[in-house]
Amino acid sequence: MSRDPLVVGRVVGDVLDPFIKTASMNVIYNNKAVTNGSELKPSMVAREPHVKIEGYDVSTYYTLVMIDPDAPSPCNPTKRELLLWLVTDIPETSTASYGNEVVSYESPNPTAGIHRIVFVLFRQSVQQTIYAPGWRQNFNTRDFEQAYNLGPPVAAMYFNCQRENGCGGRRYAASGGR
Repeated sequence: MSRDPLVVGRVVGDVLDPFIKTASMNVIYNNKAVTNGSELKPSMVAREPHVKIEGYDVSTYYTLVMIDPDAPSPCNPTKRELLLWLVTDIPETSTASYGNEVVSYESPNPTAGIHRIVFVLFRQSVQQTIYAPGWRQNFNTRDFEQAYNLGPPVAAMYFNCQRENGCGGRRYAASGGR
């Protein structure tokens, strides 16, 4: 049984294929580092996070995708994957604020259930123009990765988010289906 929090949280499977982590990414909201599976309320994530990519090579660039695979609700994710943020050309050693924001940050705002909010980092082989999709709903990280020849992710992380006064609640439909 895997202890990888991305597998346990079904990020690998629902959103990503298995991959080997080869980069280090820190996601910080209001001076609080995000860890896999942590719980954050919408008020804590209202403004875009500080996303830092560790490393030494400023000539290496990354693309960051932030999505909600549980929109509008975990038991009926008809908008899976809702694209919340897309930033390209982020230099290694720096933060997302140095990249090219292709799709502006939209704060997670779950109305039902507990949503996984997922950050996926890709290493770019070249700087390239990446176009904003026409809409945020039904984004597909796997298709995006293929369309731009990004290769597998190099890092990913997620947190759980539910409405401000929400508590508990099941994440998946009782049938175990998707």
